[in-house]
Formats: sequence, structure tokens, C-alpha cells
Amino acid sequence: MIGYHRSPRLCPTIIQKGTVIMGFKEAIRTVVKDKYATFKGRAPRSEFWYFMLFVTLVGIALVALAFATGGIDMMEGRGTPALPMIFFGLYGLFYLAVLIPTIAVTVRRLHDRNMSGWWYLGMIVASFIPFIGFIASIAFIVIMALKGTVGDNKYGPDPLLGGANSDVFA
Repeated sequence: MIGYHRSPRLCPTIIQKGTVIMGFKEAIRTVVKDKYATFKGRAPRSEFWYFMLFVTLVGIALVALAFATGGIDMMEGRGTPALPMIFFGLYGLFYLAVLIPTIAVTVRRLHDRNMSGWWYLGMIVASFIPFIGFIASIAFIVIMALKGTVGDNKYGPDPLLGGANSDVFA
């Protein structure tokens, strides 16, 4: 059978069983453009993990470019070529630019689990304690990977239900 099958992973927004799932580009646009410093509301898993993937990939790409253009020589003390310095500078500027959105999407992800954003600060403080920090980091990754609260919670409506929540008829 000849035909065109569109994979759900490639769609920017797909609807399955009444839920809205965010795609890669849409998640980045939502976090960086629409909710840059929004700490209120909820973020679904797809928004959080796609944004974290984006930040990681860009960081890896910038460091790889820095090392590929002579950064290894610079690290070994054989001079300071300008091009790697530019890429390392872009790396630093990129992480400064995504610092606030990263904190905001993490807080909104915690809100989706019906947890206060202050848990993020607790995880950061716990990460400085030897051994406890390792356990706290694993626990935090697990919390971020768990499904959010179904339906409305004290931080807002369920982001997976889109417009199909109780506020539509109120």
C-alpha cells in the first residue's frame, strides 16, 4: 500500500485521546518566547524534556565547535586562538540566556506534579552535600519524569487537556 504516514513524533502538536502533546519546536517556542520568565502555571513533560534536550544539544554543539577550532590547543597551553574563545563565549552567553527559562520551566514542571517550586531550591541546596546530592539528583530526575497531576490542581488547569477542562464551561 502506497501512502503517506505522518509520524506523531514529527507533528508539532498532536491530539491523542483528548490530550495535547507538545512537539520539539513548539516546546522550545513556548519556553523561550511565550513563557520566558513565567513561573505560574504548569508544564507538561514534553515541554520540559524537549527544552532540556534543546539546551543540551546546543551546549554540546558549541563546545564541540570550540574544541574543533583549536580549543584543545588552548586547553593545553599552546596559545589562545580567537575562534575557540568566541565559541566558548557563545556557550557562556547561551547558558546565561536560558538560565531564567530553565528555572521557570522546571518550576512549572514541579507545579504539574502539584509540588511547590521551592522544591527546586531544595534540590540545588541538597546537591552540594556529598552523596546526598547524588541521591537528590536522581530523585529529582525521577520526579521530573513522572506524569503530572490529572485534571486541575492548585497551580492551574491540566496542560494536557488543552481547552477541554472545566474552565471552558464556567
